[in-house]
Amino acid sequence: MRSPTLSASADPAAAGFEDRLSERLTAVVTGARRRAVRDGDPHLDTAHLLHTLVENDPRVWGAFAGGPPQVVRLLGYLVQRTIGYGLRWSGAVETSVTGAGDGVPGWSPAAATAMAAAAGRAAARGAFRAEGPDLLAALTYDRECRAVEVLRRAGVDVDLLVTALDGESCQLQTG
Repeated sequence: MRSPTLSASADPAAAGFEDRLSERLTAVVTGARRRAVRDGDPHLDTAHLLHTLVENDPRVWGAFAGGPPQVVRLLGYLVQRTIGYGLRWSGAVETSVTGAGDGVPGWSPAAATAMAAAAGRAAARGAFRAEGPDLLAALTYDRECRAVEVLRRAGVDVDLLVTALDGESCQLQTG
């Protein structure tokens, strides 16, 4: 049964991190929430966040070693997720290997953990608001999440991506 809407508490403000997100990242969360509803998913998950992030934040594209062709392939896999390959995830809540992030209504534990980690990554580099590269890096922390599964299926070397994002963090700090 298709969920008409995620609960109002699926809003990032309910999770306590809305004020820690850049304007662009807030728009990504809003888009990911719409994507989850459209897909009939009861929870916003890490693949929803990854899909909307890659579609809407060109700053993350530079982290992919394969450049634009790899980003296009990744988007192709993300679209396939919404039209079939992700059906095996339907009705199952994505958990987090860290165990954190539980209890944010409308969010999978893994997605809530990733968003909190993005805010933490921003704070570690001295910024108050998390940016797209912070979220992309945070999505890679949980190597068992749906976003990382999609990255692997699209042929992304996750270790190489992590290294590139670590460099991006340094550029965000000095830039």
